[in-house]
Amino acid sequence: MMTYWILFIGIAILSYLVQANLKRKFDKYSRIALSNGMTGREIAEKMLRDNGIYDVRVTSTPGMLTDHYNPANKTVNLSEGVYNTCSIAAAAVAAHECGHAVQHARAYAPLQMRSALVPVVQFSSSIVQWVLLAGMFLINTFPQLMLIGICLFAMTTLFSFITLPVEIDASRRALVWLRGAGVTNNYNQSQAFDALKSAAYTYVVAALGSLATLVYYILIFTNRRE
Repeated sequence: MMTYWILFIGIAILSYLVQANLKRKFDKYSRIALSNGMTGREIAEKMLRDNGIYDVRVTSTPGMLTDHYNPANKTVNLSEGVYNTCSIAAAAVAAHECGHAVQHARAYAPLQMRSALVPVVQFSSSIVQWVLLAGMFLINTFPQLMLIGICLFAMTTLFSFITLPVEIDASRRALVWLRGAGVTNNYNQSQAFDALKSAAYTYVVAALGSLATLVYYILIFTNRRE
């Protein structure tokens, strides 16, 4: 268990460092303007059109780094710092989110799998902590409750790992399009790559953290009578 706690604390520290690095990179590349003067909204709209996608809307959403693609209503939602901004960061983020729209249009299998899991994960997330807490209190009298909690949490861990190829592929599509469309050049293509790489690390750490937590609950369950 001591080894586990060292690992868990290490992941927590790593998560903090990765998040801090992402914010620093976003701030840095937000100050570097694109030579073509295109905003995040314009880049998103162009990438969609270039990929033959005309049924997806580009909208503005409040907050910072709240950008996401919603397959349910087919919207690319860009944060305020991306939607109206002309910068390397805005271009990279806008193209990345449009990468998800392209995945949706092309029936990319990992995205379809992740979308199918969303209702299950939403339900699991809403009750899993209460089930696990009750399961730990009743572990010697009603161990099945703890096992149910572990199964629910395992769904969120699975979701985290399925998210990894989805995010990596969206960034790959974004970078290929940015270069091919002439939005980036030899100099700022590497900056766009650096920005998206920093974002990808957050998903890797989140998946590892979820797995470590799952292992912790499994250890509690398997060692309950020791």
